[in-house]
Amino acid sequence: MNAPDFYKSNKVGTLYKPDLSKVVDFAHSVQLKHAAEDERRILLLLIDPQVDFVHVDGALSVPGAVADTRRTIKWLFHYIEQITDIVTSLDSHSPLQIFFPGWWIDSAGKHPQPLTLITARQVAEGYWQPLFEQDWSRYYVHELEKKAKKSLLIWPYHTMTGTPGHAIDPALYEAIIYHSEARRSQTTFVIKGRNPKTEHYSIFEPEVKVPKEPEGDLNSSLIDKIMTYDLIYIAGQAKSHCVLETVTSIVNYIGDQPDLIGKLRLLSDCMSSVVHPDIDFEALANEKLVYYSKMGLQQVNASDPLE
Repeated sequence: MNAPDFYKSNKVGTLYKPDLSKVVDFAHSVQLKHAAEDERRILLLLIDPQVDFVHVDGALSVPGAVADTRRTIKWLFHYIEQITDIVTSLDSHSPLQIFFPGWWIDSAGKHPQPLTLITARQVAEGYWQPLFEQDWSRYYVHELEKKAKKSLLIWPYHTMTGTPGHAIDPALYEAIIYHSEARRSQTTFVIKGRNPKTEHYSIFEPEVKVPKEPEGDLNSSLIDKIMTYDLIYIAGQAKSHCVLETVTSIVNYIGDQPDLIGKLRLLSDCMSSVVHPDIDFEALANEKLVYYSKMGLQQVNASDPLE
């Protein structure tokens, strides 16, 4: 299906107030089949398609994300009659969280700069000191290195709840609403990242479990819901972190079941990796995705035909 009249590709990556009345009116005029009538159910899983990640002036801008988002929107419009439902996550933060500068100080009382790596050894030796949850913070950096095989990375303040950077890119948001209204499909918005004691890359679980706390454990019911679809197409930001860890959560939960992992379709040209001066996140992500591909994950492009 062609792109609707309200869509202007040059507005992707710009901040504006969506004209939802116009979007909804157009959606009602096209008279598409309702999603409930689909015999084959296809899900579009959008990972953190937010202003701070997508826009070039975003707080944690991912290079290439504007073009990724254009391809995602074009793909959604083209296959809107086949896409049954959309699930989209929203990374949602507040200032005092363990991966932000304000949580830590060095021996001189200075906070770490964004993209600083904090190791368990540095914390044990007192080079970096937590201002909050001291015992947990020491445990966290140790567990992160032990289980997740990574050191704590301090991020710039991003996707702060209530700020423009937290919003979905407006052009993509219009496309989501258009699909919802045209197909009578309720979009599911998944909020993640609010627990101050852990990073939450995967939409399903935190980096380190925080038992009995909100967003502190695996959201297995969400994985179960998603895996009821016949095909799951995945797009969003960033490939190296939230997309990769989301796929990892699914694979770990499903286990060695190629028929289920084979439902996953990664829209490879609809996502990009975080750039770090010292770490090749793109290469690290590709290495893991190659492994998952051997287990059944399929990497496709937006230009490839829908199966």
